Amino acid sequence: MPKRFIGSSGKYYAAIGAGGIIGSLLRYSVSLLFEERYSYFPVATLFVNVTGCFLLGFLFNNKRIKKEQASNLFYRFITVGIIGSFTTFSTVTIETFELWSQNIVLAMCYVFISIFGGLGMAYVGSMCGKKSRV
Repeated sequence: MPKRFIGSSGKYYAAIGAGGIIGSLLRYSVSLLFEERYSYFPVATLFVNVTGCFLLGFLFNNKRIKKEQASNLFYRFITVGIIGSFTTFSTVTIETFELWSQNIVLAMCYVFISIFGGLGMAYVGSMCGKKSRV
């Protein structure tokens, strides 16, 4: 864990937690907005994922914001807190985008493992849930 988080008197944790509350409430609100109209397709999830990808991509690559992002408490509040709880797919996408510029093969492996590993674990979790007596 970076040192700036350890000795920060909890201000980073508080900011990220507060952002997380906001992001999760926004996510739930979007799901309520779309749930009755589009029950046949996960429009709400698609909307938050692509919106989160755009926002995180914009914030990661905006030169004016990028200069201050490493130590900016508000930046963490927005990116890790709000966008991170709004959607995690945006994080996977931006990490893939950055990895792609360094190593295409690793980026492709990351996407493959993220998608199929996630599907596999969802299946395993589903099977475990079906067998559970709780």
